[in-house]
Amino acid sequence: MSKQEYIQEYRDQAIREMHATGIPASITLAQGMLESDYGNSPLAKYAKNHFGIKCHKGWDGPTFIQDDDERNECFRKYYSAYNSYRDHSEFLMTRDRYAFLFDLKPTDYKGWARGLKKAGYATNPKYADLLIKIIEDNELHQYDKVKKLPDSEPKVAVRENQLDHAIEEQVPQVMSVSRVEVSENNIRYVLAEQGATPQSIAERHQMGSWQVVKYNDVAKNTRFLPGEVVYLQPKRNHAKVDQHTVNQGESLRDISQQYGVKISRIAKMNGMEEDQTLQPGEVLSLRSKGFLANFLSGGR
Repeated sequence: MSKQEYIQEYRDQAIREMHATGIPASITLAQGMLESDYGNSPLAKYAKNHFGIKCHKGWDGPTFIQDDDERNECFRKYYSAYNSYRDHSEFLMTRDRYAFLFDLKPTDYKGWARGLKKAGYATNPKYADLLIKIIEDNELHQYDKVKKLPDSEPKVAVRENQLDHAIEEQVPQVMSVSRVEVSENNIRYVLAEQGATPQSIAERHQMGSWQVVKYNDVAKNTRFLPGEVVYLQPKRNHAKVDQHTVNQGESLRDISQQYGVKISRIAKMNGMEEDQTLQPGEVLSLRSKGFLANFLSGGR
């Protein structure tokens, strides 16, 4: 692929990820272009991995082995590049070392580029400069200002555990999906139907059941209540509101699900344990002081 062909193919997906997560579309595109050699690297061609994401602890999907900083390193393998784009967003959102980046404006591509280097995304000392050059040479920053989601839908990808069979058959296996909504905190979710479990929801939305379990802080054998919110993406580090007053019988998980904020972050912001019993009338902070200072000074 050429540079322009790559941009044409993946810009809409980068914009979708920006609207869902706050990661600048220009950063996602530039990282994909740089890490995948515009979709032409062996890792991109054979593993559909456009961001050089290695297996890391907890990855139970397909793998691709190739030399990198060391010999025979393990990289994640995807059915389609669109899975790679989605996993890239989730990778950044679920690692604490990248959390500070989400306090930046989505239009601050330079801040994101330098922050990614600072957080250790890549070992190349010029990584931030390379991203900024790609963005400015190709005017990718224009996509950071797109307010409307693209009309076209991304290509549907099968679950990762179907990858090898689907490639052998050359027939994409598409599963039906229920209506997906977006919360006030910009997280995709569905309302559980009667008898829904992490496994059934994962199968309907081309996910791993471990993701549903992790994103909603539930056990593997959980049976959701009808109408219960079930997140399809990781929860955020901050809420859209500053505080919450605890009601009778509420737990940290209840509040976490209501506002789409990680339990660990709420506990940390309020100096408490994650399993601590809450008292009615107690006021909990849902945004850190650092986030509020950045927000009031014009940050995201």
